[in-house]
Amino acid sequence: MTRTTLKGLLLASSILGSAGLAHAEDVTLTIESWRNDDLAIWQEKLIPAFEAKHPGIKVKFAPTAPTEYNAALNAKLDAGSAGDLITCRPFDASLELYNKKHLADLTALPGMENFSPVAKSAWTTDDGSATFCVPMASVIHGFIYNKDAFDQLGIQIPTTEAEFFAALDKIKADGNYIPMAMGTKDLWEAATMGYQNIGPTYWKGEEGRAKLIKGEEKLTDAAWVEPYKVLAKWKDYLGDGFEAQTYPDSQNLFTLGRAAIYPAGSWEIGLFNTQAQFKMGAFPPPVKNAGDACYISDHNDIGVGLNAKSAHAEEAKKLLTWISSPEFADIYANSLPGFFSLNSTAVKMADPLAQEFVSWREKCKPTIRSTYQILSRGTPNLENETWVESANVINGTDTPEVAAEKLQKGLDGWYKPAK
Repeated sequence: MTRTTLKGLLLASSILGSAGLAHAEDVTLTIESWRNDDLAIWQEKLIPAFEAKHPGIKVKFAPTAPTEYNAALNAKLDAGSAGDLITCRPFDASLELYNKKHLADLTALPGMENFSPVAKSAWTTDDGSATFCVPMASVIHGFIYNKDAFDQLGIQIPTTEAEFFAALDKIKADGNYIPMAMGTKDLWEAATMGYQNIGPTYWKGEEGRAKLIKGEEKLTDAAWVEPYKVLAKWKDYLGDGFEAQTYPDSQNLFTLGRAAIYPAGSWEIGLFNTQAQFKMGAFPPPVKNAGDACYISDHNDIGVGLNAKSAHAEEAKKLLTWISSPEFADIYANSLPGFFSLNSTAVKMADPLAQEFVSWREKCKPTIRSTYQILSRGTPNLENETWVESANVINGTDTPEVAAEKLQKGLDGWYKPAK
């Protein structure tokens, strides 16, 4: 073997060794999440966009089934086997993880300046001193409707409570469509798509929610009982057997074209786009009287935090800073129409239905679901009790007043507002 050949082999060996060393030093970050529906979006769009700008960092998205996520995550965190990044549910569930020192303080993370205090509120301590998850997206409530049905019946988009019920009466009288697709069997639908959808109109959104937390208002006050009085009237428009109707049943009734209106969360957009064979539109919760301020539930839904015990904290922070960027916001919101960016930089939505929902931010006052912050930390849990009573009111088994009294009594049993 010639010296030249030997030198060549040694050089090649050295290069291969360096390449192997560089490859060995790649850091792989794992993201824990309940959003198994998002696996393809992370694998095909988000992760390639990040990795292209951050050589040496690989990302793995490892979701768990939504109903199993909280228990599985807690077990992994306790065992020290959880991923580097933790997808955060809003408010108390994530606050508890932070208080247990499972989530790191991200207050000073570069990129956090891209979010308003309201956007960060679901992942900030009660005293406002620390933020522990990067806000990713919110969901907006309103009503999705069958445009073809509205056109056939000559119905204009309702903007007031009276117009809303007039539209329902017209649909019911025609007889070709169930006026509104919602069941009460699963309970949460009645509260989330019903009470929390229309309620902010009556308790004045954040104003009423803050007063409830401070003890300046009670659930038995008129502003909190009135949405139940409106919900009680929904019973006549939900079709036969709505008491036994599940959430998937409601979705199917609407997407099959059998119902004209669907009380909605914006997360339905992606599914409905693939299933409905008719044109759809959306309108915000009707105001009580023409000219009243409009309110929407624009609810912080998903964030992402740093496992305080991650072995790759610095690399994970680079990913979190990228998740804080307008680039991430644009890819994420347009890949998942109906999950709206919480970034202060506005995202131009490509999907028309998503465009409609997000446009309400310009004309309506946003709030979050009234039960999520502070008020569901005790027993009985106000969120779960609101599910039950919302269904009871629609079913006609409790009056609005009785439902409100039960909820307030449960809250009084453990919650003492700070003075």
